[in-house]
Amino acid sequence: MRDRMDGSIQRGQTAAGAATESRRPDGAPATTRSLMLAVGGWPAWSVVGGLTVLAAATTATGLSVPVPTWARYVPLAASLLVFGLPHGAVDHLAPARAAGERPTLRWLGAVGAVYLVLGGAYTGLWVIAPAAAAVFFVGLTWFHWGQGDLYALEAFGGSHLGGRAHRVATILVRGGLPMLVPLLRFPERYRAVVDAWIALFGGGADAAWVTAPAPRFTLGVGFATLTIGTLLAGWRRSGGGTGRAEWRRDAAETGLLWAFFLLVPPLLAVGVYFCVWHSLRHIARLAGVDPASTAAFEKRGALSALLRTGRDAAPLTAVSIAMITGVALFVGIDTDPRTLTALYLVFIAVLTLPHVAIVTWMDGAEGTGVSGKQ
Repeated sequence: MRDRMDGSIQRGQTAAGAATESRRPDGAPATTRSLMLAVGGWPAWSVVGGLTVLAAATTATGLSVPVPTWARYVPLAASLLVFGLPHGAVDHLAPARAAGERPTLRWLGAVGAVYLVLGGAYTGLWVIAPAAAAVFFVGLTWFHWGQGDLYALEAFGGSHLGGRAHRVATILVRGGLPMLVPLLRFPERYRAVVDAWIALFGGGADAAWVTAPAPRFTLGVGFATLTIGTLLAGWRRSGGGTGRAEWRRDAAETGLLWAFFLLVPPLLAVGVYFCVWHSLRHIARLAGVDPASTAAFEKRGALSALLRTGRDAAPLTAVSIAMITGVALFVGIDTDPRTLTALYLVFIAVLTLPHVAIVTWMDGAEGTGVSGKQ
């Protein structure tokens, strides 16, 4: 697995011959592993770990540190420009690069068609059945965030990952940490966010049964059991040496995220996770398939690679911000943070479906993800 993820290929290789290797156009010496550690590893561990320790300390000492309402929305607001929205704004270039090719009009047209068809269909679902669209978004994000972490685990080494069943379980665990654990600890806040999405379209849903103690207890026990079982399966496969070290990183990240989402208020926690965990890891992946970004990383470090990828993302990020601003002004959305957040999350939802399709295609092209070769 490590040879595949860290190997380099020439741009002219065919997609079929390169499918089992990480795409390293022009033989760029920067590896997926070093990019992921520098861009999606240490920054994420530091920020999430620091907030978790702070939250644990205040809980243990009984101190009350009030977080102003506006401050809870800051990470989500920042994600408009910092990592969050931009991490999907390179989708027009990423598939071609993952296939070891230059982006052409054919590639751009294909990506545009995916966004037009899937994004348009999902927008229609929000209008016709907002409650169903909201539930679908939770499930879709659950899968996608798990998908992103599975890729990161492979980039870190991945020798403790098993076959399809183990990889699916890993996706369920890693995606469920940000999408389910906040419901277990902060049910009313979780429900308030979902209700705000639906209210944008004049709909309503009775989700009281989800926030009731008994269903949450059952979900919690089931998810904890899945988490432990998945980690045990990885431990049995890891053997010793490097494989065991990779498993320890997986277990440490899983434990950290459990604590983070149990202790930190959900809007703040999910906003931070979206920016500095999920998005940075995908940006590391984007840099790994872009010869200019990998060259910048090798010569000048992680910041240079981030700036290079950010340049690619800037045009469509600007277009997306203009679109969401235009929608808000056209329909007369008020300036209440909850309403603005709901609108932003619905907009993100519409973009997430085609984004997931693109990332899933990249998984297949690079031989990673659920069907990744061992």
